[in-house]
Amino acid sequence: MGRTVATAEVLHPRAIRRHAEGPGDFSARVRGLTLLSAERRGKFLWLPLGAGGSADGYAVTGHLGMSGQLLVQPSGTPDEKHLRIRFTFTDDGPELRFVDQRTFGGMTVEALEKDRHGVVVPSSVVHIARDALDPEFDVDYFHSELRRRDTGLKRALLDQTRVSGIGNIYADEALWSARLHYDKPTSKMRRPDTDRVLGAAREVMTAALAVGGTSFDSLYVDVNGDSGYFARSLHAYGREGEPCNRCGTAIKRESFMNRSSFFCPKCQRPAR
Repeated sequence: MGRTVATAEVLHPRAIRRHAEGPGDFSARVRGLTLLSAERRGKFLWLPLGAGGSADGYAVTGHLGMSGQLLVQPSGTPDEKHLRIRFTFTDDGPELRFVDQRTFGGMTVEALEKDRHGVVVPSSVVHIARDALDPEFDVDYFHSELRRRDTGLKRALLDQTRVSGIGNIYADEALWSARLHYDKPTSKMRRPDTDRVLGAAREVMTAALAVGGTSFDSLYVDVNGDSGYFARSLHAYGREGEPCNRCGTAIKRESFMNRSSFFCPKCQRPAR
């Protein structure tokens, strides 16, 4: 942070498809501006821009999609096979690179505005809820939203308009820890249930962050290219047929939203 952009090189047009004005405008908009901070909500990351002038109130916004990565690489490091955007800086230090194998992700420059809680975010992020680990996350509002919309609990946990940051793996782990079935009707959620599953999600994600997250292949790494090791600590996800670490019952897998849900059929009984 505090570094000034020298160049922004767009190497694949799909990487800035959300920036309607095209690659030339994207590069020109960020050149000579300073990156003020690094913010995130869900899979959106943004770098507020500043120059003490007209650039204030804008940010470079990125969405990781399924395989997007922001990597910090020493200048002169060979290009990654799927390098899409390269930022260089006036201090000739490390580059910031956007790498995306499947090109589902992308970057743009957009205005900052306030969300429903008065927090300043990019315009494309206004509809995304606060992160589950955000100390300002409104549990009362979240619980009322669960009760108001009748859907399955895991589906609600994955809905980024209600709570962000909980993905498929951590939803399964949180539900296992809270002993709640993934299809429990949210309209029947009691406040202790909500507190329990949110607390479990926070514990799971905090533990995962401490070891760099969950990596199953080379796509999932941090900004330095390092893998995470939380997969070694999973209790439910990916453990079909293995004994539950709590009761010994075989973990079961069921199809869910074109993915899979893993749960213990004894500890996490479905609603009657």
